[in-house]
Amino acid sequence: MKQRIDLQLFATIGGGILFTFLFWMEKQALNLLIYSLFLIVITLLDQEKQKTKKLYIVIASHLLAAVLVVINQSILNIITWYISFAVMMGLIHFPLLRNIFSVLLAAFLQIITAPINLLKKIMALHFRSLSFKPVLKIVTYIVIPCFAILFFSILYSEANTIFADYLNQITSGISTFINNILIFLFPQLSFERFMHIILGIILSAGIFISLKKVELEKIESRFNEQLTKAHRNKTSKSIGYMFMEVFAEGLLKKVMALKTENIIGIISFIALNLLLLSLNIIDLTTLWLGKNIGLSGADYSNELHDGTNALIISIVMAMMVIVYFFRGNLNFYSKNKTIRLLAYLWIFQNMFLVCSVLLRDFHYINALGLTYKRIGVLVFLLLCSIGLFTVYIKVAQQKTFFYLCKVNGLMWYTLLLVFGFVNWDVLIVNHNINNRDSINLDLDHLTELSDKTLPLLNKNKLILRKYLSTSKYAYRWSNDTTRIATKPTAPTDAEQILAFEKDLNQRNNTFKTKYNETSWLSWNYRDWQTMQFLTENHL
Repeated sequence: MKQRIDLQLFATIGGGILFTFLFWMEKQALNLLIYSLFLIVITLLDQEKQKTKKLYIVIASHLLAAVLVVINQSILNIITWYISFAVMMGLIHFPLLRNIFSVLLAAFLQIITAPINLLKKIMALHFRSLSFKPVLKIVTYIVIPCFAILFFSILYSEANTIFADYLNQITSGISTFINNILIFLFPQLSFERFMHIILGIILSAGIFISLKKVELEKIESRFNEQLTKAHRNKTSKSIGYMFMEVFAEGLLKKVMALKTENIIGIISFIALNLLLLSLNIIDLTTLWLGKNIGLSGADYSNELHDGTNALIISIVMAMMVIVYFFRGNLNFYSKNKTIRLLAYLWIFQNMFLVCSVLLRDFHYINALGLTYKRIGVLVFLLLCSIGLFTVYIKVAQQKTFFYLCKVNGLMWYTLLLVFGFVNWDVLIVNHNINNRDSINLDLDHLTELSDKTLPLLNKNKLILRKYLSTSKYAYRWSNDTTRIATKPTAPTDAEQILAFEKDLNQRNNTFKTKYNETSWLSWNYRDWQTMQFLTENHL
């Protein structure tokens, strides 16, 4: 037992030191993969941790997220790494959890309690007659009041500027004092570096040291995926029943409670179907059967945004209404065929609304090209389609709300990993340049994307020059310091080309400088690929 405890404790401290070595003043790239491998190896060696098939799958998904960071190194990949890190953390300590949202809650509890769990682990250690417990008890007496003082100090500083100035002076003095002590004891260690190590220790503790006395698994086990017919206890009333009793006491006293709910549901679904039908008929006649020739970019944008906003409201309302009416015994009511058909009809109409917004987005992309927002609409439509399909299954197979959360959470997590395979910046630039004859190419948008697009921009700069007249280069002067005087007239084509070339060369040089400043820990394939291109082409 002592050996296992030592493994967790030493791995936590070692993880903090490794964390600061890997990530201090470095980009998040290869170092994330190394840190993930360290966490996974220690977890698999720890005999206290229960190894399940589900845990191995989650570990593999986290490892995949880390590899994708090394390959693509985008914000999406890094966010996916952190989410998969949290999912892995939650399942390491609570392997019986079934819902990804429960797993993320478990990970959150692990992180916020990590310092306390680490202190408890240290307090449990004994070296012959020496024990840390008395010393750490004093520390715990100080830690909680310090957190309280910190919280209220921030609160009061927001309320009073003079207090905020005094607090800033005090905290600056304390920070300087601690920094001087650290520099004296450890010349290479600053206060910021020390806090970076503490952050690494907390993250490692969240993985290695379990949170005790939290019965998340037992609580979640009470939720089932399949609905069962419930018999209401007349002696105990729910809050919802008592609330309804105030406003509709007569209805509740009737024997026909289910019949009443069924009639209310039928009326509601008929009204909602007619309302949505009117919107879909308009889309059918104007969008599907009409013509969009001659619409401007603003028209496409307004159409897409309006359709997306309507879709968001409709999908959310559809799920809420269906979950409400099919939450209990109405699923087993013998005369519920009509309300079921109306619910299916509303789901179908919402799917038609999804297709209408999808068509608007395709029109928008065909006219103005790809952007992250337009791709985001496509992703949102995919998630809506999955949500509507699972709602259909809920009604058809009498599933619970827990089932909806479980399936949709798993699908979202899977899609997050899948989307990490795509180099989105390069995809956007490639698509827009290749389709430049059929779209209004936005040069400003292409030049604002990440440095991964530099090879494409440099290879196609002669093509991109043709679109300078509709870009920012037509409305501003170059920052060339050799220019002696400015003119009130617009810049010439030659001046626009000069400004564009200068900006592109400046981006090339800035990238090369940053690339050479980082170590092998920040290595990733896309940056390496860009550097190889710039070097081979002497740019």
